[in-house]
Amino acid sequence: MSSFSLPQINDNPDGGWGPSSSNFPSQFKFKDIPYAPYSKSDKLGHFADWNNPTNDGRQTNLGPSSTQGSRGGGPGRRGRDGQPAFGSGTASAFAYFHAEDESSFSLVDSKATAARRGGPMTRGRNPGRGGGGYGRGGNAQRTGRGGFSGGRGGGQRGGRRGWRDWEKTGRARESSVAISPDWAMLEEIEFHRLAKLRLEVDEPEDLQTYGRVYPYDKTYDRINTRTEKPLQLLDRIKYNPTTSDDPVIQSLAASDAATIYTTDVILSVLMCAPRSVYPWDIVIVREGNKLFFDKRDGGGPFDSVTVNENAADPPQDPQTVNPNNPNEKIAVPETPSINFATSLSLEATYINQNFSFQTVTETAPPPAVDLSKPNPFYGPDETEPLASCGYRYRVFDLGVTEDEDIRLCVRTEVDAYTPGQDPTQGRGLVTIRALNEFDPRAPGAGGAPDWRTKLDSQRGAVVATEMKNNSCKLAKWTVQSVLAGAELLKIGWISRVNPRDNTRHVILSTTSTRPTDFAAQLNVSLANGWGIVRTVADMCMKQPEGKYVLVKDPNKPVLRLYAVPANAFTGEEEDEDAAFDGDDGDA
Repeated sequence: MSSFSLPQINDNPDGGWGPSSSNFPSQFKFKDIPYAPYSKSDKLGHFADWNNPTNDGRQTNLGPSSTQGSRGGGPGRRGRDGQPAFGSGTASAFAYFHAEDESSFSLVDSKATAARRGGPMTRGRNPGRGGGGYGRGGNAQRTGRGGFSGGRGGGQRGGRRGWRDWEKTGRARESSVAISPDWAMLEEIEFHRLAKLRLEVDEPEDLQTYGRVYPYDKTYDRINTRTEKPLQLLDRIKYNPTTSDDPVIQSLAASDAATIYTTDVILSVLMCAPRSVYPWDIVIVREGNKLFFDKRDGGGPFDSVTVNENAADPPQDPQTVNPNNPNEKIAVPETPSINFATSLSLEATYINQNFSFQTVTETAPPPAVDLSKPNPFYGPDETEPLASCGYRYRVFDLGVTEDEDIRLCVRTEVDAYTPGQDPTQGRGLVTIRALNEFDPRAPGAGGAPDWRTKLDSQRGAVVATEMKNNSCKLAKWTVQSVLAGAELLKIGWISRVNPRDNTRHVILSTTSTRPTDFAAQLNVSLANGWGIVRTVADMCMKQPEGKYVLVKDPNKPVLRLYAVPANAFTGEEEDEDAAFDGDDGDA
C-alpha cells in the first residue's frame, strides 16, 4: 500500500519568501549572498554569443572575455530600454541603472550614422572630401542658416565658404561723419527702444504751396516686359536744399509758425530709423525755442538712393585693409566695379530722377498747373527748364496734451498730378519713384528673380523680394508720400539693357498704389515714426542752445546724440583747418 511522508519545512519567522539564514546549514558556503533572480531561458555555459550584435554594429569579441559582457555582448545582454534582461547572469539585484536620466544629456553625438542609399545627401554628389555628403570628418552636421557641412570643408547650402571669405560677410562699415574726440556724447538710444514709441498725430495744416506740377502720363501704367520702353536722359533742374537754406522756412520761423523745422527727406530718415542699416547723420541746431533738422553740405545719404540695403548680403565696396591682418595691403582696382555699393547708389539716383522726369507730360494737354506761388529756389538768371515738382509746407501738431504747443513744419514734395484732378486743392497729387535691377547673378542681388521672366507672371514674388531687400528705402518713400498728402505712389521697375552696362536702362513695368495701403503692407507705423521724432525733439530741447548731430552707428542699431562746435560742418571750420595747416608749414 502506498504511503506519503511530509517533507521538512524550514519556516522563516522574519516573514517574506525563502528560508531564513538561521535554517541554512553552517557548511552552506553561499549563506551571506543575497538571492538573485534568474530566468529559465538563460543558456548557461556559453563563453561566446555568436548571435547577439553589439550596439555599435559589430559582433562580440571571441574568447572568454565575452562572458563578462565585453562591448555589450555575451550574457550581459540588455533589453530595448537599455536595462539588463531578466535573469542576466552578470546583473545584480541591487544594482542601480541610470539609463534614462543620463542618456538625455550628451555633448557630442558619437554614434555612426549610415548614409541612406539614394538619399538627398548622396544622390548625384561625390561623398568624398569637401563634398555635400558624408565626407572626411565624420557625420553631417547642420551649420549656419539652414546649411549642411559634411566633414572637413563640407558643402554648405547657399554656396561654399572659402578663400578671402572675410571680404563677403562681417565687414565693418565706416561712419557717415568723422566723430571728433572733442565731441561730447549726450544720449544713446537703441533701436529696440525706438520701436516701442507711439504718438498719434492729427491731419496737418497746409501753410503754403510753391512750384509747378505736370500731369502724369498714364501710358506708362500699361507697360510690361513685352512692351518695354527705354529710359531717357532728360536735363531738368530739381532743387532739394536743406532746412536752413530754405528761404520759405526762414520766413516761417521768423513768424513763429512752428517749433521744429525740417524737410520730408530728413524727416522720413528719422521716422524709419529702426529699419536703416547704412550709417547717416542729422545736424540739429537749436536757436531759442526752435529746432532745425539739417543735412550736411553734400547731402550724404539724403541725396542718394540705396540699393538692397536690407538684404542678407548687401552690395559692398572694396576695402584696402584686411580686418584680420591690418598689415596686409589689398590692391584696389583702378576702375570701380559697376556693382559696388557706391556705383549702384549713383545709378539708382540717376534712374529715379530720369524716371520721374520722363513719366510726366510737358507739352500735350492737359496743361501744367501752377501752385499758389512760383518755385522759391529758381532764380531769374536760370535758363534750364524746371522739373515737375510741387512744394507743400505743412504743419503737424506733436503735442501730447492741449497745453503743449509743439508744432513741426515740414517741406514736402510731389512730382505730378493725375489728369482730371485739381492739384491746387491738394487732390490727385502723385509721387514717382523707381526700383532698379542691376544683375540677378551678381553679389549683393539678394536672391532677386530675373525681372524680365518673372515680373509679369510672378509679380508677387518679385514685389516680396524687393520689400525684403529694400525695406528701409520703400518705407521712406511711403512716409514721404504720406507726409506730402499724395493720393498715389508710382513705382517704376527699371532694368539694365545689358547687365554689364550701367548706362542704358529700360522701363519694364509700373506699379500704382496708395501710400496708406502700401504702408500697411510694409508694416510701417506712422505713429511709431512720430514717437521717434517727438523723443529726439525732447532730447534736444533739454540741451542748451547750440549745434548737435544725431548719428546712426555704422555697425550697430544705435542712435547717438553729440554736442558739436558751432562752426562744425561749415566753411568756417575748413578755413580754420587750412589756416592751422599753413601756420604749421611756416613754422
